[in-house]
Amino acid sequence: MNLDPIATNIYLANIPDDAYDLATGIIRITLGVMIIAHGYAKGVTSSKRSGTAGWFHSIGMRPGGLHAFLAAYTEMTVGALLVLGLLTTFAAAGLVGVMVVAGWTVHRKSGFLITKGGYEYVALIALMSVALATLGPGEASLDHQIGIAQDLNGWTGLWLSAGLGIAMAVLQLAAFFRPKSAAESND
Repeated sequence: MNLDPIATNIYLANIPDDAYDLATGIIRITLGVMIIAHGYAKGVTSSKRSGTAGWFHSIGMRPGGLHAFLAAYTEMTVGALLVLGLLTTFAAAGLVGVMVVAGWTVHRKSGFLITKGGYEYVALIALMSVALATLGPGEASLDHQIGIAQDLNGWTGLWLSAGLGIAMAVLQLAAFFRPKSAAESND
């Protein structure tokens, strides 16, 4: 396992490869399965998706139907990529983007704690995604098997996952976030 430039860190250098790979696998698969379930719950069936579409419209993501579809399938796709360890850094960027949009549109007004509807949960998922992209997917991944894992971790993984994720979120919000005005809210 070559973690350059991270390998120079004395603490990571002393972690056995199998423990490191187990830890990154646990993070990768846990995030992947969790976000697949989250995407599936948004509505794979059209009847469920119509309710989700109305909710997306109500939070200002318009058109709601498009965003219900995109959110569900983006979450399931990035989740599957994480489980497989395929294009892990880019899957992490996708997850960062989804969580930034969720944090901005739904959770930011409620403060930090998720028990109050805050952004704690989405921040944790986004930051764990960046950490995973920084550490790499581990040896039990398709990225490792095809030889790209070492090229997309470390500082490259950090900046790609955080930068692309935030950029995608900002673009999506700029193009589609149209919350109700104060006058519309009173109707």
